Amino acid sequence: MAHPAAPLQEAKIRALIAAHAGPDRVPVRFKIITDTSDFFRVEYNDVVVLGGVPYWVKRYEKEGRFGIDDEPKYWVRRAIDLTTGATKIIKLVFHEQFEATVGEVKITCFRSPKKEARVLDLVAGHKNFMHGHWVLDAAGNNVRILEFIRGPRFDDVVAGYGTDHHDYFHNYFPKVLDQYLDLLLAIQFLHDHGEKHGDIRRDHIIWDDETQANRWIDFDYNYEQSESVFGFDLQGLGNILIFLAGRGDVLVGDLYHDQRELFDTLWGEDLSIAYKNRVANLKKIYPYIPDSLNRVLLHFSFGANIFYETTGQMLDDLAKARADMVKLSGRRV
Repeated sequence: MAHPAAPLQEAKIRALIAAHAGPDRVPVRFKIITDTSDFFRVEYNDVVVLGGVPYWVKRYEKEGRFGIDDEPKYWVRRAIDLTTGATKIIKLVFHEQFEATVGEVKITCFRSPKKEARVLDLVAGHKNFMHGHWVLDAAGNNVRILEFIRGPRFDDVVAGYGTDHHDYFHNYFPKVLDQYLDLLLAIQFLHDHGEKHGDIRRDHIIWDDETQANRWIDFDYNYEQSESVFGFDLQGLGNILIFLAGRGDVLVGDLYHDQRELFDTLWGEDLSIAYKNRVANLKKIYPYIPDSLNRVLLHFSFGANIFYETTGQMLDDLAKARADMVKLSGRRV
């Protein structure tokens, strides 16, 4: 709840803000909030007290999902821990549900703060995941308090490698593949403990400038599985691998307008099962891609007859692809 602050409590918080930002930056008015049930009431410069710690609320975060990059996430706020001065990400409780379709299969996805809290406990100390802790607010809402990761998105880093695809694939992709394998092993760690990531997308990987490692973020989605418990996670991993191998998405529309001769070689079975406007059979576009790697990509195409059920299966196939990449690059990786 937002409530009129007791004079002593407000005075203490004002002193903490002044110590952090200087006396001139102390807001004239702000709310002290202990019940975050209505996250829209949490506004700029308010102070949210969680577990006895005051967090000075600043900007909201924005959605990175494709097509709505500027959409604000009002339940996710950047804040300053007034006891340490550290920047934190505060994730308030927001329940959402939607259906995703992969091929002909519909999957119900929903946000689960408790699941994200559980995963945070599990991955504490693991270099390839975001870290943080959770606390119940005054109303029993499960609020997650996350460490702020300074660094760019992994896909933005990769998009800047090489002068063209040939240069990228031969001189940069072996390193990128090793980084991807680390991320895949991290997801295997989750699966081995009976947990899912739930929302595997390339904008959910941040390169941490401090630790020099890629880190998965945002675990609050869960999904109702049908046949394969981890199938939706694996599909997300496949989408990312296709992007990394292609140095970006190879879009059908671009081929139609700019490389018609390549477009004319494509069949429906060559396209991504998750995104019908993207090419999964990249060997048709870049013939130097090893067959062993392309076979992995084809597991995520419309023409696939067999799908991965575990990360271990995918890791086994990628070990062969990595060996071929070493040969192709002509150097040790």
